[in-house]
Amino acid sequence: MAPSIRVLPVPCLSDNYAYLVACEATRDAVVVDPSEDGPVARALEAAGIRPQAIWNTHHHPDHTGGNELVAKEYGITDIVGHASDKGRIPGQTRFVSAGDTFALGHLAVSILHIPGHTLGAIAYVVRARSGEVAVFTGDTMFHAGCGRLFEGTPAQMHASLESIAAQGDDARVYPGHEYTVQNLRFAQSIEPGNVAVVKALAEAQARRATGEPTVGTTIALERETNPFLRTRSKEIRASLALGGAEDDVAVLAAVRKAKDGFR
Repeated sequence: MAPSIRVLPVPCLSDNYAYLVACEATRDAVVVDPSEDGPVARALEAAGIRPQAIWNTHHHPDHTGGNELVAKEYGITDIVGHASDKGRIPGQTRFVSAGDTFALGHLAVSILHIPGHTLGAIAYVVRARSGEVAVFTGDTMFHAGCGRLFEGTPAQMHASLESIAAQGDDARVYPGHEYTVQNLRFAQSIEPGNVAVVKALAEAQARRATGEPTVGTTIALERETNPFLRTRSKEIRASLALGGAEDDVAVLAAVRKAKDGFR
């Protein structure tokens, strides 16, 4: 069966991704996180897509910098972001909250509020009738990583990652940056016995060597390779000089601190 959710990653800036997301049945389409207008416009032209909306995952300029130019070029009046980001997202016209739902053609879309990287961070969960699920996570969940805690707390990030992971093992994750190789190198450094990490790192390095994006892994793979979802790992805890008494939030905080200093 052909995919019902069309997702086209658009490389922007040095390592960002915007996304073109469309319902294959109706060709209704949106742009997720247009950090700059040029690459997005070229991708839209090449794909023959005309977007109806812009979806922003959070307010940072490397995710919203192209909002107003893209909106002007395509006559877009629907620019979506979290209600708490009012005044921080350029051109925002729709203010959503956790649990809000709407449609993109025949696709069902729901909002997860996922604070941690920023307090207004959200994920867009797109579901097709076929059972396909795509989750646009911004800078909250990366492949084998999570975003820095600029505004939120370890407890918030832990809860947010768990809410993303709860979307199902087959759900595909589309993050805001191409950080996969570096994230997996770090994951291997604190869990060297994890063979899934070794395999994923080799595959990611091969993709990047040919210029291919690494985005679109599954929640199942993230559970196997993402140290921020593996806070019960005895090897990770030992690598960070933690025992079994620390709760998952404390381990996540320790993993984040170690990742912040990893080079």
